[in-house]
Amino acid sequence: MPEFKTSPGTRDILAPHSGRWRAFQDVFAHTVEAAGYSYIIPPMFEDLDVFLRLGETTEVVTKEMYDFHDKGGRHVALRPEQTAGVCRAYVEHRPITPWKVWYAGPNFRYEKPQQGRYRQFDQVGVEALGADDPLLDAEVIALAAKFYAELGLKKVHLSMNTLGDAGDRERYSQILLKYFSAHEKDLTSDSRATLARNPLRVLDSKREPDQKVIAGAPAIRESISESANQHFDAVLRALDALNISYEINNRLVRGLDYYRRTTFEFTSLALDAAHTAIGGGGRYDGLVEALGGKATPGIGFALGLDRTLLACDAENTFAAPTTAVQIFVVDTVDGRHAHELCHLLRQNGVSADRAYDLRSIKAQMKSADRSAASVALIIGSDEVQNSTIMLRKMGSGEQYSIARKDVIGEVLKALNVK
Repeated sequence: MPEFKTSPGTRDILAPHSGRWRAFQDVFAHTVEAAGYSYIIPPMFEDLDVFLRLGETTEVVTKEMYDFHDKGGRHVALRPEQTAGVCRAYVEHRPITPWKVWYAGPNFRYEKPQQGRYRQFDQVGVEALGADDPLLDAEVIALAAKFYAELGLKKVHLSMNTLGDAGDRERYSQILLKYFSAHEKDLTSDSRATLARNPLRVLDSKREPDQKVIAGAPAIRESISESANQHFDAVLRALDALNISYEINNRLVRGLDYYRRTTFEFTSLALDAAHTAIGGGGRYDGLVEALGGKATPGIGFALGLDRTLLACDAENTFAAPTTAVQIFVVDTVDGRHAHELCHLLRQNGVSADRAYDLRSIKAQMKSADRSAASVALIIGSDEVQNSTIMLRKMGSGEQYSIARKDVIGEVLKALNVK
């Protein structure tokens, strides 16, 4: 028989790590729902054309998309990100604006697996549609910063930039094309290939030979409209008022072509690998219109779960929560007593587990130790005859007999639950 394993770029998430993932999403939900964001669950696949709106020169579209024809002949794609799907949902359902939603779940990109980056990777994020207010930009950024703080992260750096309006972006792209073409011989072959497709993407190069040329590139703020400049300045003032520190990075363009005006990125200063970005986002005014809706401003962010947890590891924070049960029931009679007692405990809000297959008391006590339960309840023939239960505190080894009818009260007392 063949031995099946996970596909490259995917992996199984087992306990205790799976519990940490769930806790991560719980903290995020608590953070953003306190600001009025409601939960949305977009489909994991959409019509291919939905994601083509990300930009025909974007590598996510040209190289990394998992797309296929389904049995009905429809050309669909697994989602490489979730903003496009949320905007499609907005066009389809026409909710009242401002529409503020959050999401969590896996995305799919066919790229080289590396530390903190997989072909199936999870993100959490928010989208706010229907308002062009720069204070909304600041709110979105502040929510991401608050979430990182809730995880206990302290070494998080925020970079800010503006990409201007649609016409500004195109003008800047032509300025960059002219500049990089004049220095093409000094660029790496990869950046020269990128230049032919999208001059803005050259700014994203992390390759060392490109850095000197990139450092001399013109800044986009020199060529954007006055209204875009005013919007960006208002965002920065709002962040200042909230005491959120940032650095303006004129080279920040982000990886998707739909961004306009405000763009931002969070990096971890605790990570020493080449890839330290843990989240980011920006405005995407025009994306809803590209998907067939009325012109609607929007802003959002996506935060990478894997990279953020690596940052937590580097700062020694946000450990996996314990999944230990409170009570372990040992039954040396017939298993029925453990079965009924576990049910009773669970019905009364106490987590409980037991052994199976009528194993020896020695084997069951080993299982109790491995469970990390605080208390073991032991039932033997004498306990059955006397309608009692032996209660053992696992940490100290202290044990005493209790009446079976009083088990809930005695257990809560032993657990120091009032």
